[in-house]
Amino acid sequence: MRILTTSTAFPKHYYTQQQIAEELCRYWEQSIDIAVLERLHGRTGVDGRYFSRPLDEYRSLDTWGKANNVWIETALDLGEQAIECLLRQSGVRREQIGAIFFVSVTGVASPSIDARLVNRMGLPRSIRRNPIFGLGCVAGAAGLARVADYVKAYPDQYAVLLSVELCSLTWQRGDVSVANLISTGLFGDGAAAVLVGGAQTPALAGAGPRILDHAQVFYPGTEDVMGWDISERGFQIVLSPEVPQVVRENLGGDVDRFLAGHGLTRADIGCWLMHTGGPKVLEASEEALGLEHGALVRSWEALRRVGNLSSASVLVVLDDVMKQHRPAPGTKSLLAAMGPGFCAEMLLLEW
Repeated sequence: MRILTTSTAFPKHYYTQQQIAEELCRYWEQSIDIAVLERLHGRTGVDGRYFSRPLDEYRSLDTWGKANNVWIETALDLGEQAIECLLRQSGVRREQIGAIFFVSVTGVASPSIDARLVNRMGLPRSIRRNPIFGLGCVAGAAGLARVADYVKAYPDQYAVLLSVELCSLTWQRGDVSVANLISTGLFGDGAAAVLVGGAQTPALAGAGPRILDHAQVFYPGTEDVMGWDISERGFQIVLSPEVPQVVRENLGGDVDRFLAGHGLTRADIGCWLMHTGGPKVLEASEEALGLEHGALVRSWEALRRVGNLSSASVLVVLDDVMKQHRPAPGTKSLLAAMGPGFCAEMLLLEW
């Protein structure tokens, strides 16, 4: 089973951190010192982000229903763009797609986004749909692992993973907690998609790495570390300062055990593809894995360009490596993300 091609899609509205901070001070119901907000946003490692709507329109999204309607509309547009890009790059026809896995944690829809895309794009009536909600930042890696499971079971088929995260549509006007102030400076909007082919699908020129294996590790008693509090106002961020410590305490040992099962060590990994959780999470990942400065440069760069895109983040990093920084053939990679649960998902790749 092999990653054949990847794609990303973003809304057309892009703003710098300073522009965002200025608008947020007008957006919140309570007075916010812009100097404090700019200082917090300045620590996120983000230069700017994409948004589903122009910044001055967010004040009119004063109910969860209104924001969620925008989420559905934008998710469909970005999802179609991302999947069409996969098909165009690969030459695979839409009727050849056997399954679609859709991951998101920033909106809800029933019928789900994948079902609506079947109608909009004329995808096969027999396609197996797999909408996944609630995994948060880990869902990009977890979704890719579930796609790998599918094409392992059906080696003559193709499967698509689509992640759409529109984090700006979860903004809470009445929440001036530190967690929310930081999250409004860290998270952005965007989509990413991956096309995976089973072992019996035809070889594709320029295809990406083989998926050798994957593993998930759950950490009991950590459900309050990250996630959402969901009420009639929508999604309110839960973002504990303990996240980097959980990474430091667990990631290194989990990676070592996973690699050992394949007779490998960290020294055998030539390319690391890590979720762009934020500066403290990336620093904790580097420390936990004993990596030299620069080993996660692709993740740092993705964070700077577009912010944290929740589940789509690690797929944006994968897309960048696929198209601009491809390792030499035979190089082993580890793709990993962590998220609500709290849990980690790891995939072993070979280029």
